[in-house]
Amino acid sequence: MTIRPIITIPDPVLRQVCAPIENIDADTRALADDMLETMYDAPGIGLAASQIGILKRIFVLDVAKEDAPKEPMVFINPKIVWSSDDLSVYQEGCLSIPEYFEDVERPAEVTVQFMNREGNQQEIKADGLLATCIQHELDHLNGKLFIDYLSKLKRDRVVKKFAKQAKLAGK
Repeated sequence: MTIRPIITIPDPVLRQVCAPIENIDADTRALADDMLETMYDAPGIGLAASQIGILKRIFVLDVAKEDAPKEPMVFINPKIVWSSDDLSVYQEGCLSIPEYFEDVERPAEVTVQFMNREGNQQEIKADGLLATCIQHELDHLNGKLFIDYLSKLKRDRVVKKFAKQAKLAGK
């Protein structure tokens, strides 16, 4: 397993839509393993392939409490097939927007269909942090970031700050 560099805003790769994965093979499973390793190292609770520069529809997450055993999950070609009318607010952060957190309102519950790392079709109903995390990571696969849910003023301020940091770092 390899820890991969995480892309940060304003990198345009984060705004691209990811392509479906056609075959779940050893390379796909190795990618999932690398993504989990990268996510745990960061540390984070979710990571989409686009965040490491790979434009494929796969994300990983683990919302287990810090003192609990790890519960890694791999979502390949995920699709939300139902979302509740009830909303919830969580303070979200993102490995691609380090050290920035804001409250985001999303559906409180979702049902998601996906394939796991073995290629088996799955469907789960999620609520709480898991539902928020699934929606956050699925947004990444569609070129959307959690800051897109904020006011234009807040979003512009964050993007400007990171663009300035990138320029100073020579990126």
